[in-house]
Amino acid sequence: MAAPLLDIKGLAVTIPTRAGERAAVSNVDFSVDRGEVVGLVGESGSGKSLSMLAVMGLLPRHFGVSGSIRFDGEEIAGAPERRLRALRGRRLAMVFQDPMTALNPVKTIGAQITEMIRLHNAGMSRAQVRQKALSLLEAVAIPAPERRFDQYPHEFSGGMRQRVVIAIAIANDPDLLIADEPTTALDVTIQAQIIEIFARLRAERGMAIVLITHDLGLVAGLADRMNVLYAGRIAERGPVGPLFAAPRHPYTASLLAAVPSIDDVSERLHAIPGTPPSLSERLPGCAFAPRCDFAVPLCRTSLPDLTRIGGSVVACHRANDPALATLLKEPA
Repeated sequence: MAAPLLDIKGLAVTIPTRAGERAAVSNVDFSVDRGEVVGLVGESGSGKSLSMLAVMGLLPRHFGVSGSIRFDGEEIAGAPERRLRALRGRRLAMVFQDPMTALNPVKTIGAQITEMIRLHNAGMSRAQVRQKALSLLEAVAIPAPERRFDQYPHEFSGGMRQRVVIAIAIANDPDLLIADEPTTALDVTIQAQIIEIFARLRAERGMAIVLITHDLGLVAGLADRMNVLYAGRIAERGPVGPLFAAPRHPYTASLLAAVPSIDDVSERLHAIPGTPPSLSERLPGCAFAPRCDFAVPLCRTSLPDLTRIGGSVVACHRANDPALATLLKEPA
């Protein structure tokens, strides 16, 4: 089998605090194959964005990063900034969560797209750069690209700004695109358009995509595999279809149960009790145990190892318990 395009092993991110360093991401392993879409799912603060910012080399300098990050066979964890700059924008690209802050409000849309093209294509003429920028606007379904080219971000709707950010990210046909909450705060029609753009990028350009999202519908519609993070660790990972049909970790099952269904006529939505642990909390066992309806005493005293079950990997002491598997399939 071909080596993964992105292969992460033992990734850890620590943040300095007044009480000392705290682990925000711990021992995270996952991979992304060429042309594959992989989802990173979990509540806010679970370590999804931090993990991918570590891949991009965009974390603050005072953050600690350890472990292995191999991109196309090259170790880039701890790589010099000059090397990372050469990769970013050309072979690695990221769509940031808030398009309004990702775009410069005093530069035209055209200037911001052409800046990325010129940065990695010094030999292109001004006319070629402009034509490529216009084709990128067309690729992300921006109407009247010739007119929009000279407009400013405040003249665009939220959905159009998001598409511009995507256009900038794909300007140099990267091998891997990281999309951080690409459909947040967009209405369902615009969300569908963004999903269509990602599907087309994958089909036409063979681009691998990492989706950082709370939207399980987005993962179900686009992703091949899914990684569920909780408190900076992998709780469960595996192929999307089997994982959605039969989750083996109580946290994964709770996330899926919290998704509203048009078939459910009950008045109350399912909610996960409690809140995720803060960085200052150092629990000796499973971080999800205080919120888990199925926890046993061992869960509160011992950190579970990742266990392979079929095509999935699960970090749960009861992962092989048939009774738990049955309970997780039952409606809440």
